Amino acid sequence: MTLAQGLAFLFALVIGLSPGALGSGGSIVTLPVLVYVADINPKSAVGMSMAIVGATSLVAAFLHWRQGRFHNKAALLLGITGMGGAYLGFVFTHLVSSSALLLMFAAIMLIVGLIMLRGGFQGLTPGQCRPLKCAVAGAAVGVLTGFLGVGGGFLIVPALVLFAGLDTKKAVGTSLGIIALNSFAGLFGQLRYAPVDWRTTAEFTFLALGGMVMGFALSNRASEPALRKAFAVLLLIIAVTVAGMVLFRA
Repeated sequence: MTLAQGLAFLFALVIGLSPGALGSGGSIVTLPVLVYVADINPKSAVGMSMAIVGATSLVAAFLHWRQGRFHNKAALLLGITGMGGAYLGFVFTHLVSSSALLLMFAAIMLIVGLIMLRGGFQGLTPGQCRPLKCAVAGAAVGVLTGFLGVGGGFLIVPALVLFAGLDTKKAVGTSLGIIALNSFAGLFGQLRYAPVDWRTTAEFTFLALGGMVMGFALSNRASEPALRKAFAVLLLIIAVTVAGMVLFRA
C-alpha cells in the first residue's frame, strides 16, 4: 500500500466518522479527498462523492429512525424537492471549470467550518411547519448538493428547525435521510456526463460506513461541542489547503 492509498483510506474513515458522531459534516470532506488524495478528476469526483455520501447517510438515517429521531413527513417534503434541485445542480457543474468548482467548494468549507466553530445551529428555536418554505429550502439545498457534491446537512438542519418545527436532534436524523435522497438524485444526473470509478467508490463507502459506526460509539464518550470543534478545525485546514493548491497551480 502506498502512502497516498493509506491517507485515502484514513480520510474515508473520517468521512463516515462525522455523520456517526454529529449527524452531518462528513460529505464536505469527500470531494477534496477524492481529488487531491485519490487523484480523481474533479468532475468525476462529484458523482463519486454523492454515491459515498448517499450510502453512508442512508445507513445513518436508518439508525436515527430506529431511535425515534426521524420525521417522515419533513423528510419526504424536503427530499422530493431536493432531488429535483440536485439533478439540476449537477447539470450546472459542467458549465464551470474544475478550478472554479474547487474554489467554490473551498469557500463553502470555510463558511461551514466557521459556523461549526461558533457552535453550529444549536441555539435555533423550533418554528412552525411551513410547507412552501420547506419545499423552497429543500430545492435550494438540492442544487448545492448536485453542484458541489456536498450533502448540505449544515443547511438542512436549520431549515428543518426553522421551517418544519423539529427539535435539533430529530432534525439531524431527518437531514441524513434527505441527504441520501439528494445525493442519489445528483448521482443519477452525474452518470450522463462523467464516468464513475465504482471500485474506488465501493472501497471508500465501505470504510466510510466503518467510520460511521465508530462515530456512533464515539458520540457516547466525547461531548458534542468538542467533536464539532475538532471537525470545524479540520474543515478550515482543508479549505485553506484546497484554495491554496488551486491558486498555486493557476
